[in-house]
Amino acid sequence: MTWLPDQTLADFAIVARLAGVSLAADDIRIEALPAPHAPPTRLPAGQMAVYVFTYGGDVLKVGKVGPKSQARYTSQHYNPGSAQSTLAASMIADAERMGLGEADMAEIGSWIRAKVDRVNILLPAHLGVPVLTLLESFLQCRLRPRYEGFKSQRG
Repeated sequence: MTWLPDQTLADFAIVARLAGVSLAADDIRIEALPAPHAPPTRLPAGQMAVYVFTYGGDVLKVGKVGPKSQARYTSQHYNPGSAQSTLAASMIADAERMGLGEADMAEIGSWIRAKVDRVNILLPAHLGVPVLTLLESFLQCRLRPRYEGFKSQRG
């Protein structure tokens, strides 16, 4: 699915307002990292984020990180053994569908950096985790990522 971050976030502002959350115009910042991309080196101080990985027209993963989740934000999704439910591990488990060969799987982090687009949506931490969770849930519902949660939970 091709998505337009600016329009999607304008729609999210309506959802947030319905939830009783007032967002200032500069509360949400979009950072587009088209392929080939370098992963962020750190989550900016005082920020939390939702990130979206896409490949071609497919949304692969939507996730969130609180203000103290540096590794989740910067590196874990590029390394299949680094944590539960990483993009890298999900792609390796779905290698045939993704068209990944042995060499691609052996260097999956490099493959992701070279071929997958990433969009980071940064929010000030003072908005709180419920707003972060609302944004992640909204994007998961809107974008229907291929790899969300555990395999047994996917539709």
